[in-house]
Parts: sequence; C-alpha cells; structure tokens
Amino acid sequence: MIAQEHTDALTKVLGDKGVVTRHEDMEAYETGARYDRGSAAAVLRPATTAEVSAAVSYCVRNGIALIPQSGNTGLVSGSTPDASGSEVLLSLDRLTRQFALDLDNRSVRVDAGIRLSELNRRLEEQGLFFPIDLGADPRIGGMIATNTGGSRFLKYGDVRRNTLGMKVVLADEDGTVLDLDCDLRKNNTGVDWKQIFIGTSGAFGIITECVLNLERVPKQTATAFLVPASGAHVLPLLNAMEERLGTNLSAFEGMSKNAIAATFAHVPSLKNPFQGGNVPGYVILAEICRTWAPREGEQSLDAVLEEVLAEIWELEEAPLADAFVGPPHEIWALRHALSEGVKHLGKLIAFDLSFRRGDIMAFCDHMKAEMPDKFPGITVCDFGHIGDGGVHFNLVVAKNSPLMTDSSFEQRLREWVFAVAVEQYGGSFSAEHAIGRRNQAFYDFYTPEKLKEMAGGLKTLTSPGKLGSVRFG
Repeated sequence: MIAQEHTDALTKVLGDKGVVTRHEDMEAYETGARYDRGSAAAVLRPATTAEVSAAVSYCVRNGIALIPQSGNTGLVSGSTPDASGSEVLLSLDRLTRQFALDLDNRSVRVDAGIRLSELNRRLEEQGLFFPIDLGADPRIGGMIATNTGGSRFLKYGDVRRNTLGMKVVLADEDGTVLDLDCDLRKNNTGVDWKQIFIGTSGAFGIITECVLNLERVPKQTATAFLVPASGAHVLPLLNAMEERLGTNLSAFEGMSKNAIAATFAHVPSLKNPFQGGNVPGYVILAEICRTWAPREGEQSLDAVLEEVLAEIWELEEAPLADAFVGPPHEIWALRHALSEGVKHLGKLIAFDLSFRRGDIMAFCDHMKAEMPDKFPGITVCDFGHIGDGGVHFNLVVAKNSPLMTDSSFEQRLREWVFAVAVEQYGGSFSAEHAIGRRNQAFYDFYTPEKLKEMAGGLKTLTSPGKLGSVRFG
C-alpha cells in the first residue's frame, strides 16, 4: 500500500472520482482477462491529458510505480499489477470526452479511453469505421500500445498503419506531454516519434489522445466457409483467391476442427452448415467486400465469390474440397465465438504466434504430430489470421488431467512451443498481443543484447520513472 499522504495528494489532483482505494472497487481493475490477477495500491482515473500529466508527475517524484491500463482486455498480463500491492494502476476509463471527426481528411481525433465499439457506433452515421476487427472490445489507447491486428488485417493492416498521431505523457518528474498529434498521412520531416509508443505496451509513455485513419464501411459483403483439400492446400487456396479478387478479399481466417467443435458445443444456437453436422479437419472463413452500393447490372458479390470458387475448383491440383456460401452474420458468428468456445473446454494455455504465410500450416501440423508424445492429454484448438501469417495456437488441458497438478508443466510447454516457433520456423512469439509479464522471459531470451540496450536507452530517455509491467532494456 502507499501512504495516505500520497492518496490524499492524488485525490486533490484528480478529485474523488479520480482515485479508487477500496478493495471491492479495485477488484475489476486488478483482475485480467485471462487468469492473471494482482494487487494494486490504488487506481487512478484521470479524465484529461492534463490530469494524467499531473498524476504521473506526482508518482514519479515520489517513486511510485505506475501500471497503465486501457480496457483490461489484454491476454499477456501487461496491464494488471503484480502481487506486491505497491503498484498504482492508471486507468484510461474516464478519458472519453474528445471526439473530433474530420470528414474531409477521413480521420478522427479521440481520447484514448474510448472503446472500439463506441467509436464505431459514433462513426456509423457517416458510413465510416476504424478498421480493426477484434473479438474483444478494448479501448483505443491499449490497442495502440499493443498494436493490435484483427481479422481484417489482410485488407486494412494493423493499428500502426491506421494511427496518424497522438499525445503521450512521459513518466518523468514533469509529466511531460509530447504533442505528436499530427493528422497528416505524409510527413517526412524527421523521426516518426509516434512509432516508439506503438506496440511497446506503455513502457515509454502513456497514450492519452490519438488521431486515427478511418475507412468506409463496406456496403456489399459476401462470405463463405471453405474446406481446403489438405493443410498443404491452404496457401495455394489463398494465393488463388488473391489472384482473382485482389483487394476485394478482406478476410481469410483459419479454424481447426477442434476449435469449431468446442464452439458448437458451447454455443448450441450457432448454425452448423456442414453436411451431417460433421466438422471438417480445417475450415477457412473467406470474406470479400465493396464500399459502394450495388449498381444496376453489376454482378453481385455472392455471384462473384461463387464464380471464383468454381474457377479454383477446376484447377489442376484443386486446393478446394468444399465450400458453403452464407450470410455474413451467420458466418462471422462462429469465428467471433471461437475464443469463448475454446476457453470452456478446460484450462486454456494460449499462444499468439506469427509466421511467414507459407510456414503457418506446417508449424501447426508439426505441433499436432508432436504434442501427444511431448504433452499427452492436451487438445490443440488453433485458429487465426492465415492471410497475414498469424495463429492463435490455443492448447486446452482437461480439468481432470494429471497435468493440472504439475506446477512446472506450463513453463515447460511454453518453452517448447516458443522454441519450435522461433528457432525452427523463424516465427514471432508475440504476433499482436505485445509484451507482458507472461512473455517477459522470452523477450529477454530471444532479443539480441544490442537491441535490449537500445530499448533501455529509449526507456531512460522517454520515461525514466517506474512505468509499465515490461522491461525492454
């Protein structure tokens, strides 16, 4: 706990609503989205950039450690406190006032605490959206701090590609506010400083305001479940669709049989389109879209998709075994329910990995072949963003498994999975969840010393105070 004099001083800065110290009121902030839980000395809830600056300045001058927290939807223990009870959480949940839409520039300036769903709700009337599609509903500041990608990365890219500018509060004695609030898409007048704060988990500064690129909401969409002839045919299928559809292809999401079956079992209301209810070994969710309304005489997207699939079916080494074209809301309902479905099978040990597109299926096949010998009793429920090389490699341990009583198995499992992903397949151990306490040891192990030295220098330069849960240096 921190001394009462500190909570009194911070209350003077932030007001009664800006400081939370009661245990029952802090519990939601202390509990992460997946198993992690810590103990905070207090929760700070500033409502403006100026308040963030004042609170951070006070904490740095008094040696108080700060953990920035956005929507608390992260999965790697990056925004929850440790168990010491000495760290103070700084939440963005009251930073929601600013919303300045620039239609001509197709951009919006917002406070970092606005949720993704609220942002898109307010943009809907103008036919615009922030094009990062996620199963969770995070706040924008956390999305930038972790550089999230999402299911439509293939078409729109990640948060980094769609962030034009920001304001950042540094953890120094002054609580320095960096104004990087540029709304230009082209600006080569020096170092692009905002990139230091994107994807670095809040360690170098707290993002409080941001300027975002917006895209037009598609007015025509067609979706299908595709069954590849085998795992080796997934990439040929993707290449064939990209060749014929170009930028109209907006999603190419892979889903394993185990992940789909777990989801159907957990959400019985979902429609099962597969013949006899038998789920194939692997399924692709494909989506194509147009931003304009249907024109007279123009071929519908459903017809375009069916025509393209028919062409692919006739290829000499046909990569496609079956296909089910269906309404987008039904097709996406399954994909969006996968995380919850898998989680209810048992103890979930999740990995967020990325590979060269040509290696992703080879990695998954390799791991499924090796898993029974290495760790018997674990169910592989993988799904992910095949179009950009990302995979959520989810491993589920049954609740009655002997592994549940082995305190060391999870660490051994993580070390093995990361070793195969990084060392054998040249992949990344964190595709879009950034770095948190859960994968700190792997950052330390796999990052070259010179890069850690440079990152440590940036940390010292930008935020010398105790900020964030990650050690980059």
